[in-house]
Amino acid sequence: CGGAEVGTGGDAGGADDAWSAAWDVNVMAHVRAARELLPEWLERGEGRFVATVSAAGLLSMVGAAPYSVTKHAALAFAEWLSLTYRHRGIAVHAVCPQGVRTDMLRATGAAGDLVLAPGAIEPEEVADAVVAGIAEDRFLILPHPEVAGYSAVRATDPDRWLTGMNRLQQSLESGPA
Repeated sequence: CGGAEVGTGGDAGGADDAWSAAWDVNVMAHVRAARELLPEWLERGEGRFVATVSAAGLLSMVGAAPYSVTKHAALAFAEWLSLTYRHRGIAVHAVCPQGVRTDMLRATGAAGDLVLAPGAIEPEEVADAVVAGIAEDRFLILPHPEVAGYSAVRATDPDRWLTGMNRLQQSLESGPA
């Protein structure tokens, strides 16, 4: 149900309006949806919240500080919903794809071309992963299964992870070879 997102690129020096737009769409849309849906779900003792997060919420994305930061927040909100309401019949799922062949991917520029485009999948593949994840009652839905391994490295060896991501950043800055 929380499916809107804005792919704001940029760095820490980006304009406040880009940061605000990313926060409003990537985080607050989920908060607003939950605010509307939870009372009825809690009253009847069941409901299902599907948050469109992104692999960036688990891993970060070069060249896209507002997007990465707000996707981490969207994942944290979905986790909070699950840990708070699971025992009251509310199922929560966080969908975390990498590149998906959409207009948003095409608008990501060099960072998307470098990191996302090579392994991009069709929107229908994401939908299939969501259906399977809901059927298996999984919180984390990874249409790109390799994200689980990347996330494990990030969690267990953050220095290694950050060094690798910095290499990607350097590749982005140096441009095509």
